[in-house]
Amino acid sequence: MDLPLLRSTFAVVERRAEHAVTYFYSHLFWRNPGVRALFPEDMVPQRDRLFAALTHVVTSLDDPGLAAYLGRLGRDHRKFLASPALYAAVGESLLAAFAHTAGAVWTIEAEKAWSEAYGRVADLMLAGAEESTAAGEPPWWDADVVGHERHGDDLAVLTLRPRRPYPFLPGQYAGVSSLRVPRVWRTYSLGNAPREDGTLDLHVSRIPGGAMSTALVDEVRPGETLRLSASGGTTVSRTAPGALRTYICAGTGWAPVRALLEEAAGSDPDAEGRIFAVARSRDHLYGREELDRLAARLPGLSVTYIASAPRHPRDQATERLLTALRSCGRWPDHDVYLAGPPGFLTEVCEVLAELGADPARTRHDTLPPVGRFATRPATRAEWLLGPPAIRWHDPAARSPRGERGLPSDFRPPRDDWL
Repeated sequence: MDLPLLRSTFAVVERRAEHAVTYFYSHLFWRNPGVRALFPEDMVPQRDRLFAALTHVVTSLDDPGLAAYLGRLGRDHRKFLASPALYAAVGESLLAAFAHTAGAVWTIEAEKAWSEAYGRVADLMLAGAEESTAAGEPPWWDADVVGHERHGDDLAVLTLRPRRPYPFLPGQYAGVSSLRVPRVWRTYSLGNAPREDGTLDLHVSRIPGGAMSTALVDEVRPGETLRLSASGGTTVSRTAPGALRTYICAGTGWAPVRALLEEAAGSDPDAEGRIFAVARSRDHLYGREELDRLAARLPGLSVTYIASAPRHPRDQATERLLTALRSCGRWPDHDVYLAGPPGFLTEVCEVLAELGADPARTRHDTLPPVGRFATRPATRAEWLLGPPAIRWHDPAARSPRGERGLPSDFRPPRDDWL
């Protein structure tokens, strides 16, 4: 593959990411009307995730781990009923969107390079899907809700019982879908180590405007059925028994840390190190009683709770945590397990590296974004004007010629808000 050409072309597309992704989905749905039914009604988060995945692939084209990543991605995409025909349709629309958005830099050489690159990506994803299917792994697991515990207005812990054995490791996460929000999948950490009864805990914090998190916190009740995708994530224990480790969690990052601590309490009670539990206020330290019980079973781990000062006008929790971390020693000797919001992870990782913690032994997962993707604006005006509401094509509608598909006078979405 011509990596410099792929990356230079993508750099141009990235500057107009909003336009490129809008064009892509418009083209895909016009050319393949039946595909629209596979996607959620609200396409904004879907567009964000698409470009985030594209960015990751482009920046990792020479990474030896890319093949494994794409295999896992293909395995996971079985929950979307992705078929070889869909992969082909996506490739056609993706190249059409890139050709339109890249303008003069979209040469014959660029089209050839991208066709080859997408072919490789699709082959690796399909191979991952086929391997999982051959191993007898279902595209998803049905799980009954058997418990729903509220913690304040915006957080709930749901207990699920999968109808068939659900394999996972402490510290991993799962995609979750509910009939209350059709065709939408969101990722949540699993908050326990494997249990004899097979039940799982999901810790869900409501996101403003988040349809899935709102449904899980406010609406879902025991007796309903959710779907779980295959477990994923790399924040799993790799520390030798009795060796030093540090656990740091913020908000619902408590879920994977709790799972890791449950595992350690059962298999490594002589573990040594420290635990930092962070919340924006004392009221949001919802796992404190459980953490105290686990700490009693792991006497070699010190526990520090961190929150903002009462009635303080701003959130001091992260600042206080960083001060506490700087007061600790022997960072090069510790495995670090870190869980929390993406911005929190970035800030803490930077400080840990300054303190001498080994980045290769600092383990965390960054879950898929749910907000707007971060891209460079095409013009100065885009710094001031937000993107417009997208008017998505209705695949059930007829074209001006009375036919399905792209009419002869089809025009791509324009940046006419500038």
